[in-house]
Amino acid sequence: MTVKRQGTDELLGLNKFVVDEENAHIVIEKDICAKCQNKACLVVCPASLYNLNENGEITFDYAGCLECGTCRIICKDKGISQWKYPEGTFGISFRYG
Repeated sequence: MTVKRQGTDELLGLNKFVVDEENAHIVIEKDICAKCQNKACLVVCPASLYNLNENGEITFDYAGCLECGTCRIICKDKGISQWKYPEGTFGISFRYG
């Protein structure tokens, strides 16, 4: 018998996100992020929401946030000016397959 393991994309696809389009629960300061040398957020975010654009600037989309807080902890330069949990009824609902 062969057991197929689900990959990260499949597991994240099980989750349900209700995004508050009016109020971002995480805000980054692009001028601070531009000066950051190690850009650890690119590596530690389990949902891969931090990316570099073609100009080498960090981009971020809070819509798929897993609300783990890893980015807030790893950012030593305080490039994340706001990190809070989404307001009630918004955010992630974890679904385990």
